[in-house]
Amino acid sequence: MPKLRRLSGTELIRIFGRFGFAVHSQKGSHIKLRRVSQNGEIQTLTIPNHSELDTGTCRAILRQATRFIREVELHPFFYSE
Repeated sequence: MPKLRRLSGTELIRIFGRFGFAVHSQKGSHIKLRRVSQNGEIQTLTIPNHSELDTGTCRAILRQATRFIREVELHPFFYSE
């Protein structure tokens, strides 16, 4: 079974940038990424800007992101083979 990678906030911002998300705002160490879907829905993800995130935090962000992006597309970025 593949193992969940430990990613940094900067890496996650770069990953979600590939899917059309851009930095919208920041409060403290938390960055809000936002994109507008084709049907006009505003989609928001919150990413802590830390040098290394715990696996539970990465898992929670992945779960949050799968509301907007298919898990099959995110899998290569979040799991090591």
